[in-house]
Amino acid sequence: MEQNVLKEEFIDGCLELTLNRPERLNAFTPELHKALRSALEKAADTHACRVVLLTGAGRGFCAGQDLGDPDSAPGDKPRDLGASIEQFYNPLIRLIRSLEKPVICAVNGVAAGAGANIAFACDLVVASRGAKFIQAFCKIGLIPDCGGTWTVTHLIGEARAKALMLTGVPISAEQAASWGLIWQVFDDESLLTEARKLAQQFATGPTASLAMTKRAIHAALTNELDQQLDLERDLQREAGRGGDYAEGVAAFLEKRAPNFKGR
Repeated sequence: MEQNVLKEEFIDGCLELTLNRPERLNAFTPELHKALRSALEKAADTHACRVVLLTGAGRGFCAGQDLGDPDSAPGDKPRDLGASIEQFYNPLIRLIRSLEKPVICAVNGVAAGAGANIAFACDLVVASRGAKFIQAFCKIGLIPDCGGTWTVTHLIGEARAKALMLTGVPISAEQAASWGLIWQVFDDESLLTEARKLAQQFATGPTASLAMTKRAIHAALTNELDQQLDLERDLQREAGRGGDYAEGVAAFLEKRAPNFKGR
């Protein structure tokens, strides 16, 4: 097994995860999949972890699947690439989407193929000015995975999604932000600093209600208005019973910063 394919650092409520195969542009192997999934599952079960920050080591975020990996390379017989998606990628996307705390992705360079779509699955995406996003699947005779056909289409619409995925043309961080694929763009040297500032904001925030907000936004993609109104009612009832609501109101009335416990 490769050593240190994922760096983990826990600081003041934030679990910072760094994909660490810079010599391969942090491309995914089974070992990296297992390490990342394990770290996210641990974050889900740890109340002290209030936010996750995902980024990549070196000059890029993630080049997607490592095509040099023996399990991915074409052979004499056709490969069942769906098995890898079922075993690794789909559980990863579901875990990121369902995690009951914010997941920030700091894209520090190229994000290609699965690397781009994993980033888009996160709650907030910030990128360096030199970052590029590439739906590279058409270049090797495959289709976009990691939920990309769903996420990208919902974010920017059918016409733009088809243009990106059928041509494989890279788009810049600024273009991605202007289209609504990501949130903000920062200078390369300040990306991680700004991402950590955002993470610390969430690490001291009302984690439980943020998780409910995340759940409601996801549901809005398929709910009718009446369903969404009922869901908002139910989630607001749940949030109002939490200690963070009482603390937030008290802090507002006392004109001080709230001390949220994430419950």
